[in-house]
Amino acid sequence: MGQEEKILLEVKNLSTRFQTDEGLVKAVENVDLHVFSGETLGLVGESGCGKSVTALSIMRLIPEPPGRIVSGEVWLEGQNLLDLTEAQMRHVRGNAISMIFQEPMTSLNPVHRVGVQVAEAIRLHQGVGRKDARARAVEMLDKVGIPDPEHRYGDYPFQLSGGMRQRVMIAMALSCHPKLVIADEPSTALDVTIQAQILTLMRRLKEDIGASILLITHDLGVIAEAAERVAVMYAGRVVESAQVIPLFNDPKHPYTQGLMLSVPKMDQPVPADKLLKSIPGVVPNLLDLPQGCPFQDRCERAFEPCSQSEPSLIDTGGNHWVRCWRYGE
Repeated sequence: MGQEEKILLEVKNLSTRFQTDEGLVKAVENVDLHVFSGETLGLVGESGCGKSVTALSIMRLIPEPPGRIVSGEVWLEGQNLLDLTEAQMRHVRGNAISMIFQEPMTSLNPVHRVGVQVAEAIRLHQGVGRKDARARAVEMLDKVGIPDPEHRYGDYPFQLSGGMRQRVMIAMALSCHPKLVIADEPSTALDVTIQAQILTLMRRLKEDIGASILLITHDLGVIAEAAERVAVMYAGRVVESAQVIPLFNDPKHPYTQGLMLSVPKMDQPVPADKLLKSIPGVVPNLLDLPQGCPFQDRCERAFEPCSQSEPSLIDTGGNHWVRCWRYGE
């Protein structure tokens, strides 16, 4: 997708902090992202790198206290969401942006029927009557592949499998035809067969309603299957971004390279006497990040500038951006 395409969402210099008993956690630091209309952007990285906090910051769902968005801009079709009042944001959520949360069993209310929860979202955001909301909820349950939606409308979450609960969450997220869907690990707790079905379903529904998707995952296989572009996060920062195929073929940041090398390849079996290559060291403590590049202590290619100051994102050509001193300033 070229740069001439319309940018739907643009995140600029976003920083989110959490005040804890141990100190100030810099969970997201100077994040820049953009999502084009109609595309799927993958946001990838290991647990604790800031992916979900970035999504919650975009949705303005950071709990205050202890969290706080300290700087940045989140532009959605020319409107900075960080300037809106809470009442205005409630209108944006569900209508313009919706979110598929990571664990449907905890996201769905256990004491309300699933169809009622979908219908309530439609009534709240679309202002339609109870009868129309119910009809649309049944229609959405049918669209996401839930068999006998009229009957399943009256089921409670515990009566559904994990895959079916995730389909209900997708139905709820897409029921008001949002322009942007944020999917936070939508297939993590599912087996690989159901995972593939969910990804196929999301791709089809995205095309049906013309929405864009910000897909958050730690699974590079999901990124390869579902996204057009990908941004890699580490220690609250975007360290690399590019189209999916160029990034997979030529990862430039040492962290991205480490992620790629840690994935088993079906056509290249690992010898019995060797383990998969892992990234050495541990993720730095966000309470006490080192000066310079946060990845320096785990990087086999680190040199003097890495410990002095943090590099900026650099375009290495073809809109392939990397935050690494090896590519100069």
